[in-house]
Amino acid sequence: MNSLDWVVLIGYFGVMVGIGLWSHKRVDNVSDFFTAGGKMPWWLSGISHHMSGYSAVMFTGYAAIAYQYGITSYVTWSFPIAIGIAIGANLFAPRLNRVRSKLKVASPLEYLKNRYNLPTQQALAWSGVLLKIVDVGAKWAAIATLLSIFTGVSLNQGILITGAVTAVYCTVGGLWADALTELGQFIIQFVAGISMLIAVLHELNGFSTFWTVWDDLPDSHHQPTVGPYTLVFLLAYLFIKTFEYNGGMWNQAQRYMATDSAHSAKRSARLSAVLWFVWPLVLFFPMWVAPLIIKTDKPADSYAEMAEHLLPHGLLGLVIVGFFSHTMAMCSSDANAIAAVVTRDIMPAVFKSVREWSSRTGLLAARYTTLLFLALSMAIATQVNSDFFGDIITVVIKWVAGLMGPIAIPLMLGMLATFRKSGPTAALVSWAMGLIAFYLVNYPINDAIDGGVGLEYQISIPLAVSLVLFIVVGYLKPEDTPERDAILASLNSDDDGPGSASAALSVPKQGDADDRESVAGGATD
Repeated sequence: MNSLDWVVLIGYFGVMVGIGLWSHKRVDNVSDFFTAGGKMPWWLSGISHHMSGYSAVMFTGYAAIAYQYGITSYVTWSFPIAIGIAIGANLFAPRLNRVRSKLKVASPLEYLKNRYNLPTQQALAWSGVLLKIVDVGAKWAAIATLLSIFTGVSLNQGILITGAVTAVYCTVGGLWADALTELGQFIIQFVAGISMLIAVLHELNGFSTFWTVWDDLPDSHHQPTVGPYTLVFLLAYLFIKTFEYNGGMWNQAQRYMATDSAHSAKRSARLSAVLWFVWPLVLFFPMWVAPLIIKTDKPADSYAEMAEHLLPHGLLGLVIVGFFSHTMAMCSSDANAIAAVVTRDIMPAVFKSVREWSSRTGLLAARYTTLLFLALSMAIATQVNSDFFGDIITVVIKWVAGLMGPIAIPLMLGMLATFRKSGPTAALVSWAMGLIAFYLVNYPINDAIDGGVGLEYQISIPLAVSLVLFIVVGYLKPEDTPERDAILASLNSDDDGPGSASAALSVPKQGDADDRESVAGGATD
């Protein structure tokens, strides 16, 4: 990097902070901070949903997969995500919007207290928060690794720089700042991605490279499933990502909740699905052909090294900004989602005084919680390459994909009338046994088997166990009640207006003087 690249990078950071400060005036209460007051346009929600779904891990961990194995990086990653979101556009997106509009909640988990019970809500909340601290830590480590390659700053310095900038805008502006910065980041990434694609085509055989380059690449680069990324892995990943990207990853749920209607949430999901089908192809192609341009014994660094080799200063800075844009989008959106769960679901259940907070106090708590989550995830980032966590891609694929299922199953399927008989017992058994299955498959059983358990089974078995138990236990011990049926009827109705579910199901905005006691959502049950 030279001075021009630094100007681009510092200018980007400045714009992100500026958007956060501008968004501050749009945030008057907790609902604005966590769900944009239900006023976000569908197209902004769709772009935000897409941008908050992947990070610089794509340019490190998935760049390594693309460098070594070729097109399987797309076929077994972004392609199943696109299909999963397309499925969820009708199945989950409108229901998540009704969770906000009809049940009057600001957190994706807030409705679980009434759909199941308080222990179920707390189990999912605590485990999900802990998992997300590790997940976001891996994202910080990924972007810091890239920053180190380009600038020479240490890993910890890179984590501190990116985390501090993100903390400013997402803490000040809430979900509005997240979405608006993600729009800007998408535009930047579009220019950077196209620039990198053009540079690669120019380096090789021009436009004809798209169809002539394959003869020069290893045969494995042509195969949709190869190495550890088998057909079973693809199907398992599709299964997992359908839940994860439709709300199991709480920041994605917020994008649907933030739109003005269930119909808008559907349109938001469809736009995100289209972007997931198309845009990763633009980003991945340079990674697939990288072996023809550079030789490296560190495949995770291949995209960064190729950018340094091909791009002039200024454009190089823009590509680096593109790396930052994805990571900061995901991390800031996760921080907002976690703050919502902590302040709306966990704290009211633990501290009775929280239920008496004014609107201003609740908003301050949301901001402080966001800062605390970012700080903890940054601390984890400094350890993400330790022996305990493994490398970055291991954390992202194994830990997040493997543990997301048990947390997501009760949340997502709990909105569907088909599973009305599955109550708190089914939810807690499903959650607990899924976590136990993850531990057994990934550690004792994996260590006992020669060659270990295949990655596709490490990540899919926990979700499969949770899914089966959620259904079976619900069948053997049905726990449907009129109150729970009222919630499901409200979430599964076709209209977008306020629901007729009992007033006891509604959790008002924190700080409404007449309803402060219900902020805890029944923490005293």
